[in-house]
Amino acid sequence: MKYALLSVWDKTGIVEFAQFLVSKGYSLLSSGGTAKAIAQAGIPVTEVSDYTGAPEMMDGRVKTLHPKIHGGLLGRRGIDDKVMAERGIECIDILAVNLYPFEEMSKKNLPLNELIEYVDIGGPAMIRAAAKNFKDVAVVIDPADYTGIMYKINNGGLSEKDRLVLARKVFARMSAYDGAISNYLYGLDNELPEVYSVQFKNGRKLRYGENPHQKAAVYGTTGIAGQIPLQGKEMSYNNYLDVDAAVGLLREFDETAAVIVKHNNPCGVALGDTLLAAYLRARDVDPISAYGGIVALNREVGEDVAKELASTFIEVVIAPSYTEKAREIMKVKENMRVLILPEEKPVESLRTIDGGALVQITPKEIHEEWKVVSEREPTAAEVAGMKLAMKICKHTKSNAIVYANERSALAIGAGQMNRVNSAQIAALKAKETNNSLKGSVVASDAFLPFADTLEAAVAAGATALLQPGGSIRDAEVIECANKNNVAMVFTGVRYFRH
Repeated sequence: MKYALLSVWDKTGIVEFAQFLVSKGYSLLSSGGTAKAIAQAGIPVTEVSDYTGAPEMMDGRVKTLHPKIHGGLLGRRGIDDKVMAERGIECIDILAVNLYPFEEMSKKNLPLNELIEYVDIGGPAMIRAAAKNFKDVAVVIDPADYTGIMYKINNGGLSEKDRLVLARKVFARMSAYDGAISNYLYGLDNELPEVYSVQFKNGRKLRYGENPHQKAAVYGTTGIAGQIPLQGKEMSYNNYLDVDAAVGLLREFDETAAVIVKHNNPCGVALGDTLLAAYLRARDVDPISAYGGIVALNREVGEDVAKELASTFIEVVIAPSYTEKAREIMKVKENMRVLILPEEKPVESLRTIDGGALVQITPKEIHEEWKVVSEREPTAAEVAGMKLAMKICKHTKSNAIVYANERSALAIGAGQMNRVNSAQIAALKAKETNNSLKGSVVASDAFLPFADTLEAAVAAGATALLQPGGSIRDAEVIECANKNNVAMVFTGVRYFRH
């Protein structure tokens, strides 16, 4: 006789699966709520406690931890048959189990003594046993797999390879499950746990990494990591990095905005009364760098914007939606990747280093305390420009200097080894693109160690400067600001980005 043991928290599809198995000659074992659901559907089922002769104990903590269950899962056909017969152990051929939802419940701020009851014991023990014995046992932990298993059974049965595929899902699930429990318990006394576990699914091989000699893959099912283009070539390693950078900056704005990124740095950012106005203004900040860049937009793309996008070379465009006419227009650029802006799914920042990893958490809300330190107060227009410039600074590689007005970036200096060079390079870019910096504001991602950066900004035409403050030479910088009638504001928050 063939046996299947069904014991699931998520009961999606379990009754239909049970009906199918019975129709194929399986006898069903089950427990608790699963057994009740199956029995109420009129399907014959034997309670685990009746099969083992051992009642459930300790409020259900002990019910499947029995040799007749684990022997049935672990018994090797053709090797352990004699001992199984002696002990009255039946072979369990199919096991359907999914676990108590610890991850979901851990987000509900339950007291630890309540949450600990969602640490599954019997489920993990059974699915590990079945997965270890995959040559003889099929283990299913995802209701989405029921349909495929039924199809296989109807068409010759599950092969050893099929059972191996199911088994490795078990060990991946157990790794994630145990990791979630470990992270929670280690994190009770620490915002970042002493031991840190992480797992990402849906790995897809990429053509190569940052360069053709490097191998790469992308992992993840949601957010930017889960994106598949509506049109165009497959995403590359660098595309994913740049789209993530562009969307991170785009999410700073509630207003209609356009962001253009090249090599992980913004090269054009602008607001507009219309999306077209914002995009054209952003593109004009640095047209040379925008060529072949990543465009991120926070409003639906219509025909007018689509025509502009199709008029030049763009690697990727990402927006909340596109009109049908816009989609038709953009199809002429068959290699241009077109993505839908996904719901934000933030995770801790994780970067590998030799021998380990760095993990970083950024607070959702960062409180800047703006303090005017110069003799002159900034004008309303300068304050608006400062706010825009600092949003861009937050997403620009250090050392970052951003010139802006209240509607647009004007010039961006990024990734230099000293701050004054960033200011000078930005001014040079503005000159090359005929973007006047007269009357502009400038933002710095970190404090000015000397007055030279301010002097470079003043020479370029800036009239106001925003910075964190905190240098031992703050007084010298403030004196320089007053001497040049520059309005200067300290925020108290640094935004290094390496």
